[in-house]
Amino acid sequence: MGDQLPELCQRIDQQMIDAYAEASGDVNPLHIDPEFARTTIFGKTIAHGLLTMAFVSRVLSEWNWQGWAYGGELNVIFLGPVYPGDEVRVSGHVYLIEERDEDVYAHCQLICHCGDREVVKAEASCKIPL
Repeated sequence: MGDQLPELCQRIDQQMIDAYAEASGDVNPLHIDPEFARTTIFGKTIAHGLLTMAFVSRVLSEWNWQGWAYGGELNVIFLGPVYPGDEVRVSGHVYLIEERDEDVYAHCQLICHCGDREVVKAEASCKIPL
């Protein structure tokens, strides 16, 4: 318990957002049309929430890919937007080890920051290979 997860820093740009929109099929103009996005409360385009959440998954995969891929669970709260030019920093730690159904799970808390802003909070459970 208390183990720190690997930290990830990822710069976001409009090209990455556009590529995610194309790959996911989510072509909401809030993400890909700067003219439209200027008319919204955000004032500019924002990254897809699931794009940001993918960085959480990358951290969990780097830390324990088998446990994450074959028995991971994730709960996420989106707290704020991620803009082109932001750097997303993901950090986390293990806060509980639990035996469940003859398996052992690590429970983790993760957070994504853009500068001083918290943009995503997550709790994850991963099976720990024995």
